[in-house]
Amino acid sequence: MASMLWNSALQERASELHEDTWNIVFDESIVAHTPAPGWYQYISGSFARFSCSLCKRSWMSKRVQVVFHFYLNTASSPKSGTIKVRRFKQKCRRCAEAQMEDPNFPVENIDVLVERLVGKIRMRCYRENLGETNRASKFHGRVNGPHESSHCEACREGVCSQAT
Repeated sequence: MASMLWNSALQERASELHEDTWNIVFDESIVAHTPAPGWYQYISGSFARFSCSLCKRSWMSKRVQVVFHFYLNTASSPKSGTIKVRRFKQKCRRCAEAQMEDPNFPVENIDVLVERLVGKIRMRCYRENLGETNRASKFHGRVNGPHESSHCEACREGVCSQAT
């Protein structure tokens, strides 16, 4: 279901991508800072909710990293693009045997992430000069409290830009 939300947000912005076909796929094997040859990378963070599969505790985080690797296949007609997405996980601080849990992003935040991603695609794949981007869209969600690096997959892999 999550991939449908992401692809739906992308299709709403498809007209900005020169009417080429783009598709989002989740790929847990993505390694940040090492896109495949010919691919581009974009990293962003957002607010998301997590739920422990063991104790059912839920928590929110405003520091959830997402890595996008994207590629436009110009040899196909029409052109087609692929976006690989890795959403970094967190684990419950209460459970000794906690596993890393997938983030659940509000639809509004998926829209903002995709909007920003589309801007990066336009600049990288289509060589558009977007100038200074007027960033009016903001992420939804509010969380107080510390970021717990020991429970954050992005911190472990050196991707979390706000580790404290």
